[in-house]
Amino acid sequence: MIKTEKVLHLRSCKGRSVRVVREHYLRESVPCNSCLCEAQCHNEGKLLSQSATHYVIPDWKVVQDYLEILEFPELRGIVFMQTACQAVQHQKGRRQYNKLRNLLRDARHECVMFFNEFQMYSYVPREQGESLEKWQTRCIYYATVWYYHHLAGLMPVVMVTEDAEAIQKYGSETDGVFVVSFKSYLENFWPDLEAVHELYESIVQSRKERENEIQEKNGKEYLEHQPLEILEAGIKSGRYIQGIVNVNKHRSQLEAFVRIQGLPNKRSELETDILICGTKARNRAIEGDVVAVELLPRNEWKGRASILCENESEEKANEEIETEPMPTGKVVGIIQRNWRDYVVTFPPKEDIQSQGKNVRKILVTPWDYRIPKIRISTQQAESLQNFRIIVRIDSWDSTSLYPNGHFVKVLGRAGDLETEIAAILVENGISIAPFSEAQLREIPVNPPENPWKVDAEEQGRRVDLRNTHLVFSIDPKDCEDVDDALSVRKLANENLELGVHIADVTHFVKLNSYTDLEARSRATTCYLADRRYDMLPAILSADRCSLLGGADRYAISVLWELDKTNYEVLKVWFGRTIIRSTYKIFYEAAQALLDGDRNVVDIPELKGLEEKEKCRRLNDLIWAVEKLTEIARRTRTKRSLEGGLELEGIEIRVQLDEKKNISDLVPKQPLEVHETVAECMIMANHWVAKKITENLPHQGLLRCHPPPRQESFAALVECAKAKRFKIDTRSNKALADSLDMAEDPDDPLVNKVLRSMATQAMSNALYFSTGSCSEDLFYHYGLALDKYTHFTSPIRRYADIVVHRLLMAALLKDKKLEPENPLLSQKDLEELCHHINKKNRAAQRVQKQSVELFQCMYFKDKDSTSDERCVADGIIYSIRANGVLVYVPKYGIKAAAFLKNKEGLVITAQPDGSCEWKPGSLRRLRDKIISTTAGGESITFSLFEHVTVRISEYSSRSHPDSIKLDIINNQPRTKTGTEPAHGTSHTSKTDLVRDVIRSAEEAQLAQKHAKRTLIRDEDREYCQTQGNSLYSLLEEIKEMALQDVSVG
Repeated sequence: MIKTEKVLHLRSCKGRSVRVVREHYLRESVPCNSCLCEAQCHNEGKLLSQSATHYVIPDWKVVQDYLEILEFPELRGIVFMQTACQAVQHQKGRRQYNKLRNLLRDARHECVMFFNEFQMYSYVPREQGESLEKWQTRCIYYATVWYYHHLAGLMPVVMVTEDAEAIQKYGSETDGVFVVSFKSYLENFWPDLEAVHELYESIVQSRKERENEIQEKNGKEYLEHQPLEILEAGIKSGRYIQGIVNVNKHRSQLEAFVRIQGLPNKRSELETDILICGTKARNRAIEGDVVAVELLPRNEWKGRASILCENESEEKANEEIETEPMPTGKVVGIIQRNWRDYVVTFPPKEDIQSQGKNVRKILVTPWDYRIPKIRISTQQAESLQNFRIIVRIDSWDSTSLYPNGHFVKVLGRAGDLETEIAAILVENGISIAPFSEAQLREIPVNPPENPWKVDAEEQGRRVDLRNTHLVFSIDPKDCEDVDDALSVRKLANENLELGVHIADVTHFVKLNSYTDLEARSRATTCYLADRRYDMLPAILSADRCSLLGGADRYAISVLWELDKTNYEVLKVWFGRTIIRSTYKIFYEAAQALLDGDRNVVDIPELKGLEEKEKCRRLNDLIWAVEKLTEIARRTRTKRSLEGGLELEGIEIRVQLDEKKNISDLVPKQPLEVHETVAECMIMANHWVAKKITENLPHQGLLRCHPPPRQESFAALVECAKAKRFKIDTRSNKALADSLDMAEDPDDPLVNKVLRSMATQAMSNALYFSTGSCSEDLFYHYGLALDKYTHFTSPIRRYADIVVHRLLMAALLKDKKLEPENPLLSQKDLEELCHHINKKNRAAQRVQKQSVELFQCMYFKDKDSTSDERCVADGIIYSIRANGVLVYVPKYGIKAAAFLKNKEGLVITAQPDGSCEWKPGSLRRLRDKIISTTAGGESITFSLFEHVTVRISEYSSRSHPDSIKLDIINNQPRTKTGTEPAHGTSHTSKTDLVRDVIRSAEEAQLAQKHAKRTLIRDEDREYCQTQGNSLYSLLEEIKEMALQDVSVG
């Protein structure tokens, strides 16, 4: 090893240029990552195969400008030199560098990185007076020559560069090493890859036109951005504020907000977003960009708009009721761009002709309303009229009204289901590709003739629960990826043992394996309305790891010993186990058992048994389900007393027929067994979090839920006032109590709507590293738990895989043993949490947008004027200046209903309640809006009022389709005899029992809290419950004949 010095020119936090001299070590042996290596390099991980016809080494400029071409999987045998990678990191920013890193990690792409600057014989120091660019090219060339000789000339090597001088100088210098331009390389080596050539021409044309535009246009459309060093100094001093741009998708040209990242020391009074009015003030910032903002004087502050626009949806429901002035500013600089792939559509032919003589320059309209039109150069505008395509932004200069970009590829014909699904995935950065052969080779096969069996050696390391525990899973119908199973049994001392058993994915997915890296990249299984994209290959997610009924499986289990009377935790045990799930039960079947229905037909494991054996096993299963539910009720009530929230979400199930056509949209019906399973999972996650933080206090991965900002509750508080409910938002306990009190006995939908609005006001729950913040920030607001993590779904969440490894490390620490795998560093764990949070948010958006897509498709082919399915009852939950927002429970739809149309007519009602349009005006009050015609007739629409709406689909050429609501009667919808009762509410036996038990438990627990300080230590051993005990109350309810208690 030889020690040298390397000179770097870096910028300080104040923007000054600093010359840094660092130690630089050169080694003789550096992994070359090629299968052809005969020098016995210590090659690990991904290797270049010997089946390639040549290896290609791109120059630093090629990597910077044409990385998206190098991402094509057809281009194999690529060696990225360390010099080129560092040039991307330092000159193109974090986003481009992360794309390069992900490409190198991806097992589907045959490319590797060679650390040429650490190899003694390939590194060349920079000469005095030599420019950085020339040195980088020379360094890569000499590394290319060394690489060719290192492989003993067994593989030709091609260096591609855009430097004409380098081509002339090095082109014929070394036999076997070819130095050519990137264009020449593509034309000669890949002449049939049309998509590659089209993309290359698109990128080149975009660069040329940007250069020409800068030369031709002297006038400025926007102010110049401040240099980064000035922005950093301004943020530090408090003159500028750093934040992320969020564009209002319904008023994208007029309104955007900047969410503050942290609070600058001189702006601590700012606790709200900053309003940015108009595109000039936005100054070329795009949705998601990190920007620096300068506040305007207070007399120039403005309020946000409260008028409904086309395609208004629930996302604007949290606007302030009054348009009071709020902090307003202008963007003065971009700190970090958030440019990505954009799905766009070409304009109609007549618009193309009107854009000027040079028809190569076309303004395309993005799918996302928040993104401005993008100028690209193409000759395919007319032939791709009805297609969606992908473009990327290259630049946005101050002299241009619009950003410049380039064409990438065609996505598909607009309107086709697969195209629209692909558009949703691209817009949210979800890349779905088949699992590679390298990943699949890591997984043991499971052929029918030689099925997988428990390994004898592995069995010795685990606790075998197959013959001692009744283990079963409760899941949705058609569920294949069964992560979790449950058990409960009575111990010899009459106490109970509760078990949560989770698939041991980490046994099959080893750290840093190809499968692990792919799972880390995906971070989560992505669920759409009609399909899912798995995080793990199907052989694992649906077979080897899935806790299927009757199959032996490896698990990680949490077992609690619970007190037989109050179910308090006495002991807890964690460890690796072997289980065999006896039953795989659907939620509906478990609920039927809970309701006392013994004629359940959806339990296949009971079919074919003799009646006596079937009865015995059914009794055991019913006892287990009932006991689990009792335990869950108790723990849920305890959390509720601490402030745990019961929020309302809208989950729609798309019903498909045999031909995969949409037959119906059905809101998910809540069942108590859902709560039972969820509570058991919450309990396991909480105790695992406690164990990890106990043994690994600074190296854990937990999940926190920060308290919402008080301003987010404004719409909820104002809306509740319409029913004279007071919502206290000072704490989660106060909010939970307020929502419990906000019950309208005449309309149960009122409480559902309020809880839904509370859900909208919540902040996002986040994964975080315990070493990155203080313990008081660990708290989970929604669940009212001091520590929480995700442990129970490792098949579909990568965070759970990390937590499994941490739990095993924590258990080994109890035994004073080293962990099986090295723990992630603090920095790496923080980066991983950031990545997982980002992917989770993307997956949630994809799921939501896919449901909206199917809602639109359901109504697209229906005649809204005659089809009864297009008419439904709705409840008004927000008042705007020109309309209302309506929730349609039958289909789970939230959308706008205009009271004033584009012609200026307002809605009015006939004596029978039917509505029509007439000239007139609207008057908006706090909790209602009054429509008055020119003739003096008036009609009032109030919050929580039920109306009848007609549902139709609003089609857009460039943007996603949306739902349109028209109020056709100011009276509630009267159900027809043939209408399915999706939204009907009924009180089942389980609901009544649950409410009674919960009231009793709350009273007992509250009494217990009140008396806790009064009970003397010597009395505790002999203290008994006064009055009726919970046990006697349960026995009383069991005796009651509640079968006939129902509503409707």
